[in-house]
Amino acid sequence: MSVELMFHTQLSDKFKAKLQKASDQLMDMTDGKVLALTAIRTCYSANKPSVIAIKEGAKYFGSAASDGTSGSDADRLIRQIVASKHTSTLEGITFTFAIEGVSRALLAQLTRHRAGFSFSVQSQRYVKMGSGNKSGGFDYVVPQKVASSTYEDNNDFFDPENGHTTETYSPQIAFSNAMEYLQDIYDDLREMGVPAEDARAVLPQAATTNLVMTVNLRALLDFYAKRRRGNGAQAEIADLAEALRRAVTEVEPWTAQFFEGVSASA
Repeated sequence: MSVELMFHTQLSDKFKAKLQKASDQLMDMTDGKVLALTAIRTCYSANKPSVIAIKEGAKYFGSAASDGTSGSDADRLIRQIVASKHTSTLEGITFTFAIEGVSRALLAQLTRHRAGFSFSVQSQRYVKMGSGNKSGGFDYVVPQKVASSTYEDNNDFFDPENGHTTETYSPQIAFSNAMEYLQDIYDDLREMGVPAEDARAVLPQAATTNLVMTVNLRALLDFYAKRRRGNGAQAEIADLAEALRRAVTEVEPWTAQFFEGVSASA
């Protein structure tokens, strides 16, 4: 699995120039944090959105949290809003990721999260998965519990090509055999003239795919709450949730506290 943050919300150059003119202190704030403050204060301020950060930024970013907690008063305000579930104010902060080498099983789980998400997915109709194609055949993800299994069976088992054998058999071997068999069937179907859009029906859920995903911060926090490690999620999608969290908190460090703080019901 590879996850790379490609794009995220940024202030326009024109608006940044206005902020810098208002106060150099505001230039130390991340773009997402300025947007969060603007969206939140728009709901409660008599000032227009275009001037909220300019007129109120120094007050909120330049003073310690008025409730005695950590960070600035902007941090206090954002925490208060998240705690009150008024998280529509975070929807304008978006992130676009290149996600590569994940299974179709993960994709099926991921696309159940629809509100606030956008997906562009590699097609098995147009991208041919034959051994002789540019793809070189389909790659696949081995589920964690298959890869980590210690079960072995030295009894006879049936091999589709060689009949019965007494070689050691394990979940890893069984899984690998199944993937190779399905690749052979796909190749055979294509050689017999079956189009890729129909031959793909034999490809397994373990087959990998690539996608571009755009998600807003509110939706991502909700996704993380449901799919994080220790919350019953399957290992592959839990790993994805962690990778997304790391990428987001690297560019918007102030969001780190909310990945643990937003409940699954938010």
